[in-house]
Amino acid sequence: MIRRPLYRGGPEVGVVGYGAMSFTNFYGDTTDEQSKTILDACVDLGIDHIDTSNVYGMGRSETVIGEWLSSRGENPFFIATKGGITRQPDRRFNNERAHLTEALEASLTRLGVEAVDLYYVHRRDPSVEVEEVAETLAGFVKAGKAKAVGFSEIAPTTLRRAQAVAPIQAVQSEYSLQTRSPEMGLTQTCDELGAAVVVAFSPVGRGLLTDRPPSAEKAAGLDFLKGNPRFMEPNISANLQVTEPLRKLAAEMGVATATLACAWCVAKGSFPIPGTRSVEHLRECVAGGAMNLSAEDVARIEAALPIGSVHGDRYSVGQWTGPERYC
Repeated sequence: MIRRPLYRGGPEVGVVGYGAMSFTNFYGDTTDEQSKTILDACVDLGIDHIDTSNVYGMGRSETVIGEWLSSRGENPFFIATKGGITRQPDRRFNNERAHLTEALEASLTRLGVEAVDLYYVHRRDPSVEVEEVAETLAGFVKAGKAKAVGFSEIAPTTLRRAQAVAPIQAVQSEYSLQTRSPEMGLTQTCDELGAAVVVAFSPVGRGLLTDRPPSAEKAAGLDFLKGNPRFMEPNISANLQVTEPLRKLAAEMGVATATLACAWCVAKGSFPIPGTRSVEHLRECVAGGAMNLSAEDVARIEAALPIGSVHGDRYSVGQWTGPERYC
Protein backbone atom coordinates (compact mmCIF):
# COMPACT_ATOMS: atom_id res chain seq x y z
CA MET A 1 0.00 0.00 0.00
CA ILE A 2 1.11 3.56 -0.70
CA ARG A 3 2.21 5.38 2.44
CA ARG A 4 2.48 9.10 3.09
CA PRO A 5 2.25 11.56 6.01
CA LEU A 6 -1.31 12.10 7.15
CA TYR A 7 -0.49 15.75 7.76
CA ARG A 8 2.51 18.01 7.26
CA GLY A 9 5.32 16.79 9.52
CA GLY A 10 3.22 13.90 10.77
CA PRO A 11 3.80 10.14 10.71
CA GLU A 12 3.38 8.13 7.54
CA VAL A 13 0.32 5.89 7.36
CA GLY A 14 -1.17 3.66 4.72
CA VAL A 15 -3.34 5.77 2.46
CA VAL A 16 -6.38 3.54 3.09
CA GLY A 17 -7.47 3.32 6.71
CA TYR A 18 -10.48 1.79 8.42
CA GLY A 19 -13.61 3.48 9.78
CA ALA A 20 -14.73 1.61 12.89
CA MET A 21 -18.32 2.84 12.99
CA SER A 22 -18.96 -0.59 11.47
CA PHE A 23 -18.11 -2.09 14.88
CA THR A 24 -21.63 -1.06 15.92
CA ASN A 25 -25.11 -1.95 14.66
CA PHE A 26 -25.35 1.25 12.57
CA TYR A 27 -25.51 -0.68 9.28
CA GLY A 28 -27.05 -3.86 10.73
CA ASP A 29 -26.28 -6.35 13.46
CA THR A 30 -22.69 -7.28 14.17
CA THR A 31 -20.71 -8.94 16.96
CA ASP A 32 -17.54 -7.98 18.79
CA GLU A 33 -15.85 -11.11 17.46
CA GLN A 34 -16.59 -10.06 13.88
CA SER A 35 -15.08 -6.65 14.66
CA LYS A 36 -11.93 -8.22 16.10
CA THR A 37 -11.62 -10.36 12.98
CA ILE A 38 -11.64 -7.15 10.95
CA LEU A 39 -8.85 -5.73 13.13
CA ASP A 40 -6.83 -8.88 12.49
CA ALA A 41 -7.43 -8.41 8.77
CA CYS A 42 -6.35 -4.76 8.99
CA VAL A 43 -2.96 -5.87 10.29
CA ASP A 44 -2.66 -8.54 7.62
CA LEU A 45 -3.57 -6.08 4.86
CA GLY A 46 -1.26 -3.31 6.01
CA ILE A 47 -3.91 -0.95 7.38
CA ASP A 48 -2.47 1.03 10.28
CA HIS A 49 -4.91 3.98 10.55
CA ILE A 50 -8.04 3.20 12.57
CA ASP A 51 -10.77 5.81 13.00
CA THR A 52 -13.41 5.60 15.72
CA SER A 53 -15.51 7.82 18.01
CA ASN A 54 -16.89 7.85 21.53
CA VAL A 55 -20.44 7.79 20.13
CA TYR A 56 -20.01 4.79 17.85
CA GLY A 57 -22.21 2.36 19.70
CA MET A 58 -21.96 4.68 22.73
CA GLY A 59 -18.39 3.55 23.35
CA ARG A 60 -18.71 0.04 21.95
CA SER A 61 -16.35 0.63 19.02
CA GLU A 62 -13.61 2.04 21.25
CA THR A 63 -14.11 -0.76 23.77
CA VAL A 64 -13.72 -3.45 21.10
CA ILE A 65 -10.51 -1.83 19.87
CA GLY A 66 -9.22 -1.56 23.43
CA GLU A 67 -9.95 -5.22 24.14
CA TRP A 68 -8.22 -6.25 20.92
CA LEU A 69 -5.16 -4.15 21.75
CA SER A 70 -5.03 -5.61 25.27
CA SER A 71 -5.19 -9.18 24.01
CA ARG A 72 -2.44 -8.47 21.50
CA GLY A 73 -0.14 -6.74 23.97
CA GLU A 74 0.95 -4.11 21.47
CA ASN A 75 -0.53 -1.32 19.39
CA PRO A 76 0.13 -1.53 15.63
CA PHE A 77 -2.27 1.31 14.82
CA PHE A 78 -2.42 5.06 14.39
CA ILE A 79 -5.66 5.63 16.33
CA ALA A 80 -8.02 8.55 15.75
CA THR A 81 -11.13 9.13 17.81
CA LYS A 82 -13.63 11.93 18.31
CA GLY A 83 -15.76 13.74 20.87
CA GLY A 84 -18.35 16.49 20.95
CA ILE A 85 -21.65 14.70 20.23
CA THR A 86 -23.75 14.24 23.36
CA ARG A 87 -26.91 12.49 22.14
CA GLN A 88 -28.82 14.55 24.71
CA PRO A 89 -32.20 15.78 23.44
CA ASP A 90 -31.66 19.29 24.79
CA ARG A 91 -28.05 19.63 23.56
CA ARG A 92 -26.82 17.37 20.78
CA PHE A 93 -23.33 18.90 20.61
CA ASN A 94 -21.02 20.16 23.35
CA ASN A 95 -17.60 21.64 22.60
CA GLU A 96 -17.00 23.10 26.05
CA ARG A 97 -13.59 22.32 27.51
CA ALA A 98 -14.96 20.35 30.46
CA HIS A 99 -17.09 18.14 28.24
CA LEU A 100 -14.36 17.45 25.67
CA THR A 101 -11.86 16.73 28.45
CA GLU A 102 -14.20 14.24 30.08
CA ALA A 103 -14.97 12.64 26.71
CA LEU A 104 -11.30 12.27 25.81
CA GLU A 105 -10.41 10.75 29.18
CA ALA A 106 -13.23 8.21 28.79
CA SER A 107 -12.04 7.36 25.27
CA LEU A 108 -8.48 6.80 26.49
CA THR A 109 -9.80 4.46 29.19
CA ARG A 110 -11.87 2.42 26.74
CA LEU A 111 -9.02 2.23 24.24
CA GLY A 112 -6.50 1.43 26.95
CA VAL A 113 -3.95 3.97 25.70
CA GLU A 114 -2.26 6.96 27.30
CA ALA A 115 -2.75 9.16 24.23
CA VAL A 116 -4.51 9.00 20.90
CA ASP A 117 -2.67 9.81 17.70
CA LEU A 118 -5.44 12.12 16.52
CA TYR A 119 -8.41 13.63 18.34
CA TYR A 120 -11.23 15.26 16.40
CA VAL A 121 -14.09 17.47 17.44
CA HIS A 122 -16.82 15.32 15.92
CA ARG A 123 -19.34 18.11 15.36
CA ARG A 124 -19.17 21.83 15.96
CA ASP A 125 -21.17 23.31 18.81
CA PRO A 126 -22.29 26.76 17.62
CA SER A 127 -22.59 28.00 21.20
CA VAL A 128 -18.81 27.76 21.69
CA GLU A 129 -16.50 29.89 19.57
CA VAL A 130 -14.16 27.77 17.46
CA GLU A 131 -11.16 29.74 18.74
CA GLU A 132 -11.96 28.54 22.25
CA VAL A 133 -12.30 24.97 20.98
CA ALA A 134 -8.93 25.22 19.25
CA GLU A 135 -7.35 26.30 22.55
CA THR A 136 -8.90 23.26 24.24
CA LEU A 137 -7.48 20.95 21.58
CA ALA A 138 -4.06 22.56 21.90
CA GLY A 139 -4.26 21.85 25.62
CA PHE A 140 -4.81 18.14 24.94
CA VAL A 141 -1.62 18.07 22.87
CA LYS A 142 0.33 19.96 25.52
CA ALA A 143 -0.93 17.55 28.19
CA GLY A 144 0.19 14.54 26.13
CA LYS A 145 -3.34 13.19 25.72
CA ALA A 146 -3.44 13.65 21.92
CA LYS A 147 -0.56 13.81 19.46
CA ALA A 148 -2.54 15.74 16.85
CA VAL A 149 -6.01 17.30 16.61
CA GLY A 150 -8.64 18.03 14.02
CA PHE A 151 -12.27 18.70 13.19
CA SER A 152 -14.91 16.65 11.41
CA GLU A 153 -17.40 18.14 8.94
CA ILE A 154 -16.39 21.80 9.26
CA ALA A 155 -16.33 24.64 6.75
CA PRO A 156 -13.11 26.05 5.30
CA THR A 157 -13.72 29.39 6.99
CA THR A 158 -14.09 27.67 10.37
CA LEU A 159 -10.85 25.79 9.78
CA ARG A 160 -9.05 29.07 9.10
CA ARG A 161 -10.33 30.57 12.34
CA ALA A 162 -9.21 27.55 14.35
CA GLN A 163 -5.83 27.39 12.62
CA ALA A 164 -5.17 31.02 13.52
CA VAL A 165 -5.23 30.01 17.20
CA ALA A 166 -3.57 26.58 17.25
CA PRO A 167 -2.24 23.98 14.79
CA ILE A 168 -5.05 21.85 13.34
CA GLN A 169 -3.56 18.77 11.70
CA ALA A 170 -6.54 16.98 10.19
CA VAL A 171 -10.01 17.46 8.77
CA GLN A 172 -12.51 14.68 8.22
CA SER A 173 -15.37 14.88 5.75
CA GLU A 174 -17.53 12.73 3.56
CA TYR A 175 -15.72 12.59 0.23
CA SER A 176 -16.19 10.26 -2.71
CA LEU A 177 -17.02 10.21 -6.39
CA GLN A 178 -20.63 10.87 -5.43
CA THR A 179 -19.91 13.55 -2.79
CA ARG A 180 -17.53 16.10 -4.27
CA SER A 181 -18.37 19.14 -2.12
CA PRO A 182 -14.97 19.17 -0.30
CA GLU A 183 -13.46 20.22 -3.65
CA MET A 184 -15.33 23.52 -3.31
CA GLY A 185 -12.91 25.09 -0.86
CA LEU A 186 -12.12 22.51 1.81
CA THR A 187 -9.39 20.52 0.08
CA GLN A 188 -7.77 23.75 -1.09
CA THR A 189 -7.80 25.23 2.41
CA CYS A 190 -6.45 22.04 3.96
CA ASP A 191 -3.61 22.01 1.47
CA GLU A 192 -2.79 25.65 2.11
CA LEU A 193 -2.81 25.27 5.89
CA GLY A 194 -1.06 21.91 6.00
CA ALA A 195 -3.91 19.89 7.45
CA ALA A 196 -4.69 16.45 6.01
CA VAL A 197 -6.22 17.13 2.60
CA VAL A 198 -9.31 15.24 3.69
CA VAL A 199 -9.72 12.09 5.74
CA ALA A 200 -12.55 10.74 3.63
CA PHE A 201 -15.34 8.80 5.27
CA SER A 202 -17.88 6.90 3.15
CA PRO A 203 -15.45 6.70 0.20
CA VAL A 204 -17.58 4.00 -1.44
CA GLY A 205 -20.79 5.98 -1.04
CA ARG A 206 -22.33 3.84 1.72
CA GLY A 207 -22.22 0.93 -0.70
CA LEU A 208 -23.41 2.61 -3.90
CA LEU A 209 -19.90 2.65 -5.35
CA THR A 210 -19.40 -1.11 -5.10
CA ASP A 211 -20.20 -4.21 -7.11
CA ARG A 212 -22.90 -5.11 -4.59
CA PRO A 213 -24.81 -1.86 -3.98
CA PRO A 214 -27.72 -1.96 -1.54
CA SER A 215 -31.11 -2.52 -3.11
CA ALA A 216 -34.07 -0.34 -2.28
CA GLU A 217 -35.39 -3.16 -0.10
CA LYS A 218 -32.15 -3.51 1.85
CA ALA A 219 -31.80 0.25 2.35
CA ALA A 220 -35.37 0.40 3.66
CA GLY A 221 -34.38 -2.03 6.42
CA LEU A 222 -31.47 0.04 7.75
CA ASP A 223 -32.23 2.89 10.16
CA PHE A 224 -29.86 5.44 8.64
CA LEU A 225 -30.28 4.61 4.96
CA LYS A 226 -34.06 4.37 5.04
CA GLY A 227 -34.23 8.09 5.82
CA ASN A 228 -31.35 9.14 3.59
CA PRO A 229 -32.48 10.87 0.36
CA ARG A 230 -30.03 8.99 -1.88
CA PHE A 231 -31.39 5.64 -0.73
CA MET A 232 -35.08 6.46 -0.93
CA GLU A 233 -37.25 6.03 -4.01
CA PRO A 234 -37.16 7.27 -6.66
CA ASN A 235 -33.54 8.29 -5.99
CA ILE A 236 -32.19 4.85 -5.10
CA SER A 237 -33.31 3.34 -8.41
CA ALA A 238 -31.87 6.29 -10.31
CA ASN A 239 -28.58 6.04 -8.40
CA LEU A 240 -28.22 2.33 -9.06
CA GLN A 241 -28.55 3.17 -12.75
CA VAL A 242 -26.24 6.21 -12.75
CA THR A 243 -23.43 4.35 -10.96
CA GLU A 244 -23.56 1.38 -13.36
CA PRO A 245 -21.01 2.90 -15.80
CA LEU A 246 -18.51 3.06 -12.92
CA ARG A 247 -19.01 -0.66 -12.29
CA LYS A 248 -18.49 -1.38 -15.97
CA LEU A 249 -15.31 0.69 -16.05
CA ALA A 250 -13.95 -1.10 -12.98
CA ALA A 251 -14.60 -4.45 -14.65
CA GLU A 252 -12.79 -3.24 -17.79
CA MET A 253 -9.82 -2.22 -15.62
CA GLY A 254 -9.86 -5.61 -13.89
CA VAL A 255 -10.61 -4.35 -10.38
CA ALA A 256 -13.56 -4.18 -8.01
CA THR A 257 -15.62 -1.02 -8.06
CA ALA A 258 -14.78 -0.35 -4.40
CA THR A 259 -11.09 -0.62 -5.34
CA LEU A 260 -11.52 2.01 -8.04
CA ALA A 261 -13.54 4.31 -5.77
CA CYS A 262 -10.86 4.23 -3.06
CA ALA A 263 -8.06 4.58 -5.61
CA TRP A 264 -9.77 7.73 -6.93
CA CYS A 265 -9.83 9.18 -3.38
CA VAL A 266 -6.13 8.43 -3.01
CA ALA A 267 -5.36 10.00 -6.38
CA LYS A 268 -7.15 13.16 -5.23
CA GLY A 269 -4.78 13.29 -2.24
CA SER A 270 -7.22 12.16 0.45
CA PHE A 271 -7.07 9.30 2.95
CA PRO A 272 -10.18 7.10 2.57
CA ILE A 273 -11.39 5.27 5.68
CA PRO A 274 -13.97 2.73 4.46
CA GLY A 275 -15.96 0.79 7.01
CA THR A 276 -17.10 -2.78 6.43
CA ARG A 277 -17.88 -6.00 8.27
CA SER A 278 -16.57 -8.11 5.37
CA VAL A 279 -12.91 -9.07 5.06
CA GLU A 280 -13.47 -9.58 1.33
CA HIS A 281 -14.85 -6.07 0.91
CA LEU A 282 -12.05 -4.66 3.07
CA ARG A 283 -9.53 -6.35 0.80
CA GLU A 284 -11.19 -4.69 -2.23
CA CYS A 285 -10.94 -1.26 -0.61
CA VAL A 286 -7.32 -1.72 0.46
CA ALA A 287 -6.37 -2.67 -3.11
CA GLY A 288 -7.21 0.89 -4.07
CA GLY A 289 -4.36 2.05 -1.87
CA ALA A 290 -1.86 0.27 -4.09
CA MET A 291 -3.07 1.71 -7.41
CA ASN A 292 -1.20 4.59 -9.00
CA LEU A 293 -3.86 6.11 -11.22
CA SER A 294 -2.73 8.25 -14.12
CA ALA A 295 -4.38 11.56 -14.97
CA GLU A 296 -6.05 9.72 -17.85
CA ASP A 297 -7.38 7.07 -15.45
CA VAL A 298 -8.83 9.75 -13.16
CA ALA A 299 -10.48 11.44 -16.14
CA ARG A 300 -12.07 8.15 -17.25
CA ILE A 301 -13.35 7.49 -13.74
CA GLU A 302 -14.86 10.96 -13.42
CA ALA A 303 -16.44 10.60 -16.84
CA ALA A 304 -18.07 7.34 -15.72
CA LEU A 305 -19.65 9.09 -12.73
CA PRO A 306 -19.65 12.82 -13.47
CA ILE A 307 -19.76 15.34 -10.67
CA GLY A 308 -23.34 16.21 -9.75
CA SER A 309 -24.87 13.14 -11.36
CA VAL A 310 -26.07 11.42 -8.17
CA HIS A 311 -29.72 11.89 -7.22
CA GLY A 312 -30.68 13.28 -3.82
CA ASP A 313 -28.89 15.12 -1.04
CA ARG A 314 -26.28 13.26 0.99
CA TYR A 315 -28.26 13.93 4.19
CA SER A 316 -31.89 14.47 5.11
CA VAL A 317 -32.92 17.65 6.93
CA GLY A 318 -32.48 15.91 10.28
CA GLN A 319 -29.17 14.31 9.31
CA TRP A 320 -27.81 17.72 8.31
CA THR A 321 -27.91 18.85 11.94
CA GLY A 322 -24.25 19.27 12.90
CA PRO A 323 -22.22 19.28 9.66
CA GLU A 324 -21.32 22.78 8.52
CA ARG A 325 -22.55 23.72 5.05
CA TYR A 326 -20.29 25.98 3.06
CA CYS A 327 -21.39 25.72 -0.57
